[in-house]
Amino acid sequence: MSLFHPRNRHRGHYDFKRLYTVCPELKSFTRLNPSGRYTIDFANPRAVKLLNLAILKSDYGVVYWDIPENYLCPPIPGRADYIHALADLLAHSHGTIPTGSAVRVLDIGVGANCIYPLLGQAEYGWSFVGTDIDKKALACAQTIIDRNQLSADITLRHQPHPHAIFEHVVQPTDQFALSLCNPPFFHSAEQAQQQNQRKWKGLGQKNTQRNFGGQSNELWCDGGEVAFISRMIEQSQVYKKQITWFSSLVSRESILPALRKQLQRVCAQHVQVIEMAQGQKKSRLIAWQF
Repeated sequence: MSLFHPRNRHRGHYDFKRLYTVCPELKSFTRLNPSGRYTIDFANPRAVKLLNLAILKSDYGVVYWDIPENYLCPPIPGRADYIHALADLLAHSHGTIPTGSAVRVLDIGVGANCIYPLLGQAEYGWSFVGTDIDKKALACAQTIIDRNQLSADITLRHQPHPHAIFEHVVQPTDQFALSLCNPPFFHSAEQAQQQNQRKWKGLGQKNTQRNFGGQSNELWCDGGEVAFISRMIEQSQVYKKQITWFSSLVSRESILPALRKQLQRVCAQHVQVIEMAQGQKKSRLIAWQF
């Protein structure tokens, strides 16, 4: 039984024959697993990148997608779940899921992969503003936008101050239905590396390379995700009239009580924690509004 969101396109097994038609190179990276199904070597960064490219082409109409070496290559099914969960969140207040470019979404830390805007625009027609502190990442994301002729739906803004979340990138006339964020989860490079080693061990490999990549600002920051999300909560008070729902992924369930307490301190009126699961991996998002 699939644990993905009911609208997630990736609830079943990957249809590799269909994926080969849009990305023939992927075929050389697939193999039969012990149960007789085709899969890829998820320990191989090139294989993971090609799988993403094939999925984006076949399922979302993205004709071009590429990222620099060692930048975060996100697993698409889990990212799609976040988008669908946010659509449900908006549906609670609208009666139905609002679609179209009038629904504006702020992506905090859009990254070189630009994945959330691509998925949200393809699934619901939403328009996005993506922000990032990394100019190289923004340049790559802009190339993806331009090559897919999405400049009318996705725009990018550079965040010049690493500790600012909304300031400098949210303009006085902006109105957003929601903001989303995939925060840096780790508090140090060492912690990120330890997690990476556990992942490799789970894949039955010995390696020091990250199969999903990731730059320092994508993976860790001082204080880790609890510090980053706490800063976001504190700063969100100033923008409560411009952003209807604020949200962030939360990797560790154990930090939710601290986040809830902070949301009480800033007088958030509505707080929701939405559980998500992809196979054996469990995750969640926290959303709040004033």
